[in-house]
Amino acid sequence: MEPGENWLVESLRLYQDFHAFDLSAATRVLEWIGDKGVFVAGYDSLKKNEILHLMLPPRLSVKENQGLFPERDFKVCHGGFSDRAVLELKHLPDTRLLVTSGLPGCYLQVWRVAEESDVIKAVSTIAVQEEAEGLWPRLAVFSSAPRVLHGARLSSLQAVDLESRETTYSSGISDSEELSSLQVLSGDTFAFCCVSGRLGLVDTRQPWAPLENSGQGPGSGGQRWCAEVRDGDRGPGPCFSSLGADGQLCLLDARDLCHPVSSVQCAVSTPSPNPELLRVTWAPGLDNCLAVSGFDGTVQVYDITSWEGVDSRVEPLFTHRGHIFLEEGEGDAAPLVTTHTWHPSKPRTLLSAASDASVHVWDWVDPRAAC
Repeated sequence: MEPGENWLVESLRLYQDFHAFDLSAATRVLEWIGDKGVFVAGYDSLKKNEILHLMLPPRLSVKENQGLFPERDFKVCHGGFSDRAVLELKHLPDTRLLVTSGLPGCYLQVWRVAEESDVIKAVSTIAVQEEAEGLWPRLAVFSSAPRVLHGARLSSLQAVDLESRETTYSSGISDSEELSSLQVLSGDTFAFCCVSGRLGLVDTRQPWAPLENSGQGPGSGGQRWCAEVRDGDRGPGPCFSSLGADGQLCLLDARDLCHPVSSVQCAVSTPSPNPELLRVTWAPGLDNCLAVSGFDGTVQVYDITSWEGVDSRVEPLFTHRGHIFLEEGEGDAAPLVTTHTWHPSKPRTLLSAASDASVHVWDWVDPRAAC
């Protein structure tokens, strides 16, 4: 059998559930609204891009298997068009508002999801500090109020209240280091990761004095990094995961960001061809599991339980290869995974998107359960 046929046969054993959906254009956005809906958006710089609110197949919206469902596809609930590439989108909790960032990066766009129609409508913009060509503001949102944290560099970091349009926080520094990601941790604190791997925890009630690692990041070496902080409710252990473009993955304790608890090499054959797409995410419903993507057409799931020391190579607990095999033979270049995200309440369910405009929802089977 061909490799693709082999994978299809194997998928019956590998997945509890699997759904594939083809968008009209590739997305770098997978943003949850509740646990049944997700927003996607195109990032083509040469045309208008769709922003869509999709509802998951009904089978994925129930707590346990309740038999067959007539609808196995995604349902488009709302849609709109952006005049620019959408590189990041955030839904403000308990509202119908969205905020997008992209290129050109001289403003943020605020959108409203209509109640009485199927339209996602642009309602306002937020001007941001002009940056060099190719830079765009990273986004994070506060759940306690309709506030947006944004910035392309440390020096341009600001929090804006969407109702009053007042700037409620500003870093107030001249440090021009480029940001890779932002993550709100509470009503007063957030984490940042710079492209260099520099990490920090910031308290917005205080003048700029973050808890951070000094100089370049965990492995430095001039490569690009991304990071995510684990939910504090998941118990003790390292909370920062930091991923480099060569596949190096560092775990750090927030109390000492200068010395990684462990530093391992993920099972990637080559460095990321597009480090902007690097992503590492903690599983919200599983202890000590995280996922990485951005190196090829796969998403890898790792269990960090036994990780110790430095520079050891680790193998994934599970690898999703559906984006490679389902599109086999349709083009010369294999698709690259553009983003992934864990389901908010289904422990082993993830969504992933790829450069061929495919979106997959997959509930993977833990291979250890069959042993």
